[in-house]
Amino acid sequence: MDTRYEITTAPDPTRFTHQPIALVHPAMAPEEIPPGVQIVTLPSGIRTLAYTQPPTPAPDPTTPTTQPIPTWAKTTALLSPTVGAGAVGLSYAAPGLIAMSQALWSAVALIATSSAAVTALLWAARRSTNQQAAPAQITQNITATGLFGRANGTINHH
Repeated sequence: MDTRYEITTAPDPTRFTHQPIALVHPAMAPEEIPPGVQIVTLPSGIRTLAYTQPPTPAPDPTTPTTQPIPTWAKTTALLSPTVGAGAVGLSYAAPGLIAMSQALWSAVALIATSSAAVTALLWAARRSTNQQAAPAQITQNITATGLFGRANGTINHH
């Protein structure tokens, strides 16, 4: 089985200024060549030994192939004990969490009612002071010249 591989890359002409000298080596018998090594012919015509990759065999369609475990499945498997421990911790903390949530709702209700009460008191106080004074009389005079002219106006407080 003498498979020949031809390397097709062209040599760099600026690298060598002279012709390479072919070295004479004693020929090896085919049975002396180790596995994974083949006789290849270089672009200059020199035959030499080189490591080659054997062609990968096509997988047999009848044998089932194993799929790698997805990353999300590994992460979920690693986190499941901590989620279980967290659930146990929440079950112990549930009465305290319920009490804290009720206290927070009470605080929100207190803030909402107190802000509404302060707003109502300020509105009532302002209304009582405004009723003592006479309402203001405001007149406006606006003039403009032309379709796109600039408008001028005056505001009079009486």
